[in-house]
Amino acid sequence: MKLIPKPNEGEYAPYAIMYIDLLPDDGLVLQHLETYLQIVKETVRALPENKLSIPHAPGEWTVKDILVHIIDDERIYSYRALRFARGDTTELPGFDQLLFAANAGANDRTLEDILEEYIAVRAATITLFKNLPESAYERAGIANGHIMSVRAAIYHLAGHERHHLASIREHYGE
Repeated sequence: MKLIPKPNEGEYAPYAIMYIDLLPDDGLVLQHLETYLQIVKETVRALPENKLSIPHAPGEWTVKDILVHIIDDERIYSYRALRFARGDTTELPGFDQLLFAANAGANDRTLEDILEEYIAVRAATITLFKNLPESAYERAGIANGHIMSVRAAIYHLAGHERHHLASIREHYGE
C-alpha cells in the first residue's frame, strides 16, 4: 500500500497533534485505516445492543453517535483534502460537531446500517488517498481558520478514529 509520510508541525492545526501523535511514524496510514475499521467493527459488534444507544454518562454521546460522528468527520476531512489536493486554496469553513450529532439520528438506526455506511465511506477515503499523485500530499489550504495539508488530513482521520475507539473501549468495555 502507498506510503504517506507523517505531516510536519505547521501542516495542521495545533489541536490536531493529539490525533496525529496516536499514529506510528511508518507511513502506513492507509493500512492503519483499514485495520482500525476492522477493530471498530469487532469492538462495537461485541457490545450488547442496549449499550449502543445509551450514553455512558449524562450529556455524552452514545456508541452510535460516536460512529456517525467518525463518519461525518471523515467525509468532511476527505472533502477538504480533495479540494487542497486539486490545488483549490479557497478557505473552507469549520463545522459544528455538536449540531451534526444532534441532527444525525444515529440512535434511530441499526448498528449494521451505520457500519454499512462506515465501510462505504472508508473505502472511498482510501481510494481517494491512494490515487492522489505524490505531489498532492504536501499541498495545503486553510480549513476552520488553520492550515491543513492533504497528508495532515488523512493522519487526522486515522488518529481521530483511534481516539474514539479508545473512548468506546474505556466507557463501554469490549
